[in-house]
Amino acid sequence: QVQLVESGGGLVQAGGSLRLSCAVTGTISYVVSMYDLGWHRQAPGKQRELVAQITAGGSVEYGDSVKGRFTISRDSAKNTVSLQMNSLTSEDTAVYFCRAHGGLRSYWGQGTQVTVSS
Repeated sequence: QVQLVESGGGLVQAGGSLRLSCAVTGTISYVVSMYDLGWHRQAPGKQRELVAQITAGGSVEYGDSVKGRFTISRDSAKNTVSLQMNSLTSEDTAVYFCRAHGGLRSYWGQGTQVTVSS
């Protein structure tokens, strides 16, 4: 059974940085390499939104609000996807979810809280 486990969330001051990581387990590396991997976030009272995605082919997409500040990467050897977040603002406060998508199936992590204090 595929599982996604996030880590790296926490409390940071505005202008600071955090790095989130997500490990994909329960399947072999070849299968993980075929997944599009990404990060979404959901702030209180708001809809879940795309933060960043990296496809199986390596194409990258970012949400407009994080372009130039966040960087997504994947490590095929470790079956992980990471999100480097710089220049954080209070608007980045949310629960961040890791997502793996392949074919008709999507898998989600349990979420990790990121809180940016101003």
